[in-house]
Amino acid sequence: MRVLIVKTSSLGDVVHTLPAISDAKAAMPNVVFDWVVEEGFAEIPAWHSAVDTVIPCALRRWRRNIFAARNSGEWRAFKVALRKKHYDLVIDPQGLLKSALVCSLVSAPKAGYDWHSIKERLASLFYSRKYTVAKDQHAVERIRQLFAQSLGYSLPEGVGSCGLDKTQFTGGCGEGKFVFLHGTTREDKYWPESHWQALGQRLAEQQRGILLPWGDEQERERAERIASVVSTATVLPKLNLQGVANVLAGAEAVVSVDTGLGHLTAALDVPAIAMYGATSPALVATYGGNQHHIDANTMQEISAEQVYTALKANFNDKLRLD
Repeated sequence: MRVLIVKTSSLGDVVHTLPAISDAKAAMPNVVFDWVVEEGFAEIPAWHSAVDTVIPCALRRWRRNIFAARNSGEWRAFKVALRKKHYDLVIDPQGLLKSALVCSLVSAPKAGYDWHSIKERLASLFYSRKYTVAKDQHAVERIRQLFAQSLGYSLPEGVGSCGLDKTQFTGGCGEGKFVFLHGTTREDKYWPESHWQALGQRLAEQQRGILLPWGDEQERERAERIASVVSTATVLPKLNLQGVANVLAGAEAVVSVDTGLGHLTAALDVPAIAMYGATSPALVATYGGNQHHIDANTMQEISAEQVYTALKANFNDKLRLD
């Protein structure tokens, strides 16, 4: 059985889909998945052994200039790639009009959330098989339930597994180091630089190395300011997604704001403290057994000492912090 997944973005949402694939592969050993995903996240689906073909798209870029996408031939090439193979089923765990429209390009039964379960209700009109999945639960559990209903197997009990083989993430210089994921997309999700510096200094007192990845110039400058007052901190070079995953996979622990790389950390089963202020962790927090969430009204309310204490309380059997 060959199934096409349409889950294009964002980074965290893509990671959230991995446990459902693990469930399905365990229940149906012969199932094979292909996956439509935004070009910037195309590396992630390929990391799961049950995914055969990754079909990159550029919906975000194409929407900015539809005529350019058509004239360049990218849109036509994308449609050709979608129709190259026969699919027994298309599953849309994204539940948006843009993902439903992609589904409509494929000649196969289409499965998704029903009118009352979906984020954008009109999208449900594109599905031939519609399933009820309660909204008041974590996104990972919703996707797991959608896959189980769509493919007809019993949902396994317990926490789902992202199914990533960590041996494919090597050479990232993260071994024995702490990683600070300080970058995010919204101003109200930032943790103050002074707090990062205070936490870094606390760890530096015990000679713990700290790595600071970054994704754009603003994040690079912030990383350099943090490192300027933390003696054991290193600002990493610009890395692609595979490179960041290599660093995270070997890390001793991670401290993260609400960011897609935090979800990647969880998928790699790395001990992590994830901080939430502007958003509630109830439905979209990092998912896994090695995660601890700190929830506050604002990010400013979370102190460096609170994070340090959480690291000790939850992971000190490994970290051995004083």
